[in-house]
Amino acid sequence: MMLTDGVIRFTAKNSLVLFIASLFSIAGFIWPFFYAGQDLPRTQLFSWIAIIAAFILVIFEISSARLDAKSVALLGVLAALISALRPLGAGAVGIEPMWFVLILSARVFGASFGFLLGIISMFASALLTGGLGPWLGYQMFAAAWIGMAAGLLPKKVSGKSEIAMLLVFGALAAGTFGVLMDLQFWPWALGGNTQLSYIPGGSLSENFGRFITFHFASAMAWDIPRAVFTCALIAFTGPSVLSALRRAYTRAAFSTPVVFSGRVKSQKEV
Repeated sequence: MMLTDGVIRFTAKNSLVLFIASLFSIAGFIWPFFYAGQDLPRTQLFSWIAIIAAFILVIFEISSARLDAKSVALLGVLAALISALRPLGAGAVGIEPMWFVLILSARVFGASFGFLLGIISMFASALLTGGLGPWLGYQMFAAAWIGMAAGLLPKKVSGKSEIAMLLVFGALAAGTFGVLMDLQFWPWALGGNTQLSYIPGGSLSENFGRFITFHFASAMAWDIPRAVFTCALIAFTGPSVLSALRRAYTRAAFSTPVVFSGRVKSQKEV
């Protein structure tokens, strides 16, 4: 990972680590449709492998100085803000104010920054709220993917068109997060005695149909309010927050190299 024109970008080596971690994480989400065994707890292995790979990626980048001090500080500040915002809604009927900060930050600072911000902020908020558990890995990667996708949105769009684009993305991201969280919850949610239950070893079509019914029957009370709340925050605060983030980006001068004066150089040599 390196800084290019003020935007954090993954190198080829780290992109490979990210790709492998994402593959394990994706497997952790979609295994119910392909797993033919009966040992459900063992499937959590996908999630934990993905978490370990993600943290190795973050630690390696920071320790190898590819992330400069300003980037680490900015990640820390925004992650702390998101972590503080998340408990305000406590997930109640989808009132989660954290998402608009993640989306707008990733929009300004890029896809790789958004990916790291999603992972770090979700982990920090879990520590803050005591939300540690087998679901954490899924939450971290869902947030990371949303941040990365927000950073990949077209850069040339601006003004009212940009806000409109972010509103559409915010609604889609809220729905996507709900689907992903239901995927990790559904196999254990209902037991095996209902028409919506997961069937171990069942056919793809049967389990997929049951999941879709379960999702729309149980999660829309969260997904729609989450989408509405996120879009409302983006609509009312988007222009000012984007402007503030872009001023911070400009004043921090991420792409400006650090140059020591002759006096400082001589002191360092001594």
